[in-house]
Amino acid sequence: MFNDLKNKVAVVTGSSKGIGQSIAERFGQEKMSIVVNYYSDRLGAEKTVELIKAAGGRAVTVHADVNTESGVQSLLKSAIDNFGKLDIWVNNAGIENRVATHEMTLEEWQKVINVNLTGVFLGSKTALDYFVKNNVQGNIINMSSVHEQIPWPGFSHYAASKGGVKLFNETIAMEYADKGIRVNAIGPGAINTPINAEKFADKEQLKDTLEMVPMKRIGDPEDVAAAAAWLASNQSSYVTGITLFIDGGMTLYPSFQYGKG
Repeated sequence: MFNDLKNKVAVVTGSSKGIGQSIAERFGQEKMSIVVNYYSDRLGAEKTVELIKAAGGRAVTVHADVNTESGVQSLLKSAIDNFGKLDIWVNNAGIENRVATHEMTLEEWQKVINVNLTGVFLGSKTALDYFVKNNVQGNIINMSSVHEQIPWPGFSHYAASKGGVKLFNETIAMEYADKGIRVNAIGPGAINTPINAEKFADKEQLKDTLEMVPMKRIGDPEDVAAAAAWLASNQSSYVTGITLFIDGGMTLYPSFQYGKG
């Protein structure tokens, strides 16, 4: 636990399930106040609020589309109206779908870019504007992926969005470092979330995935949430502009693990 996080206020986008829900719950364990954002899963968002309150935190739900300015502004407004301030903004909302690039429509491309990259820009811009105008040494955490580094055939739009997040993250970290505003990213690997449930239920697909993970296990959302709590806390006060990979070693070229090559 990180004592300095007590009574801090955070917005966590896409926190009705999976990694976002786990981050929000962990923030609740830190006795924080959280704006729980959802787009389609209202019941999931209400469950997140229950988890936060059970852990000792405070929370409200807000329906908002993170790739619209009105959506992200409503999240900031909710933080101020309900909890009086904003300290931490987590850009977690993201989507993916498999489609060969030569068959990908512009609509399919744009949908992923809009949520995964434009949503990160709009959320970060909103938080930065508040932090600068109110002289707050705030904290932004952007959800990236191992695929900011590892190519992913069939998911070129997703990989492009996460590659964009990487350099956007590094650029604004540098741009606002002298104001005491920290900006970091988290790059999950294979994590046991609802979006991966069907894949990991297939024994062959699970076996194929584990071969890409040197630690030979699938990660849990709580692993990512622990990283988010550390990045949000003063324990990481000299850390900005990084992507912290939570991947069991997936980015370490695992095909070379046993001296092959």
